[in-house]
Amino acid sequence: MELLSGLLIGFDVALAPKNLLFCFIGVLTGTLVGVLPGLGPVATVSLLLPITFYMDPVSAIIMLAGIYYGAMYGGSTTSILVNLPGEAASVVTAIDGYQMARKGRAGVALGISAIGSFIGGVAGIMGLVFVAPRLSEFALSFGPPEYFALTVFGLTLLSYLSAGPMSRAFAMAGIGLFLGTIGIDGLHGTARFTFDTMTLSDGINLIPVVMGIYGIGEVLHNVDQKASREIFATRIGKLLPTMKDWAEAKWAVVRGTGIGFLLGLLPGGGAIIASFVSYATERRLSKTPEQFGQGAISGVAGPETANNAATSSAFIPLLTLGMPANAVMAILMGALMVHGVRPSPTLIQEHGELFWGVVASMFVGNLMLVVLNLPLVGIWVRLLRVRYTVLMPMILLFCVIGAYTMKGNIADIYLMALFGVIGYLMKKYRYDAAPLVLGLVLGPLMEESLRRSLLISQGSAAIFFERPISVAILALALVLIGSSVVPAFKGRLAQLKAAASSDD
Repeated sequence: MELLSGLLIGFDVALAPKNLLFCFIGVLTGTLVGVLPGLGPVATVSLLLPITFYMDPVSAIIMLAGIYYGAMYGGSTTSILVNLPGEAASVVTAIDGYQMARKGRAGVALGISAIGSFIGGVAGIMGLVFVAPRLSEFALSFGPPEYFALTVFGLTLLSYLSAGPMSRAFAMAGIGLFLGTIGIDGLHGTARFTFDTMTLSDGINLIPVVMGIYGIGEVLHNVDQKASREIFATRIGKLLPTMKDWAEAKWAVVRGTGIGFLLGLLPGGGAIIASFVSYATERRLSKTPEQFGQGAISGVAGPETANNAATSSAFIPLLTLGMPANAVMAILMGALMVHGVRPSPTLIQEHGELFWGVVASMFVGNLMLVVLNLPLVGIWVRLLRVRYTVLMPMILLFCVIGAYTMKGNIADIYLMALFGVIGYLMKKYRYDAAPLVLGLVLGPLMEESLRRSLLISQGSAAIFFERPISVAILALALVLIGSSVVPAFKGRLAQLKAAASSDD
């Protein structure tokens, strides 16, 4: 009954005309972002974040969330028709989706991706409805030691699952943690790394950082790249899959839902890894694995279902534990905190209207996306012809306005430009930015939890190993570090032995 009453409150909030409008704006913008390669949900949420400062918290999060899960829908269009993913989670969809288009089955590929996305998204939301309140009740027993262990585990897992060597990911997380220490110390009121400037006294703000890395950095990276958008000339045809198509794809949808939901819960898991794992699972379980890469419908249905299920379940750790699972969730956490709402186990009790309103809006938004993605495919195809030289000045203008609007401080524009160059270099040399952003967001919470724990224990670090939940979480983090460090150490040792034997 409690869940039902919560949902009724949520739909009452979500179906208000103002929130319906912002939900539509969010999913429409997200679809456009997914369709147009070179933007991505992280960059777009970063660009539009300053606009939400003048909105109420519920409408703001409804719109930003709509951009996120809307981009997952739109990304499949470019993957199937152009063989150029609109966002990273649709990379796998391009493998078989584009081959289906070349065989004259573009409509079926688009149809099954939209249906799978809807099923995965709605299943993920249902999981959010049932799991989040239970997890929130469990997390109420968490104290400072548990929160410190949780932040350590989150950063470790994200670094472990990041693209590229784990050492690079740890370096990025370390930089993010350092940036989080800049400003006035909340415990003693001393200035840290401010260089006697008022700009740094308030700390490094999340907005210029993410707009620089994901906005300016993305523009510079795309200017440096020369990707062609050659749309395959084929008639899209009917969009609904046949009974035979559905028979081949149904179990891929079921498995993709489960894989996406579970991986979405993990920091660093998310839609990208979920889509890859789903594709690998379908190929391994298929009776005809040789068809994968040649236009297998399961290779489209599974990953598209998984990435949308992961997108929905990623909200669970954010809204119940205050733990963002990826870069978009970290930005949404920043948006909530700007509005005076701190994600925590008490969020459902203290801000029930916001929690249930956002959840209900996701049901509404997924219905809107089915309407937007199937009948309007022809319009999305025409949008693919928009040149990046037209988009680039608009993105830069949004970045400058957004960075300045936050505090009215021109120094934030300079800071954004600096992180834009850093973001470009990180992309060029394949350093993942997500650990840096997560480190910046979680750094203050980690430091506060550490210091409170040591105050409680009068300086003894034993407090982290005396509490079962804390020691279990820290043990998992050590296992992840060990699983990365030990093989690297063995490999290095083998190289030294080989070099020594060659010298002899």
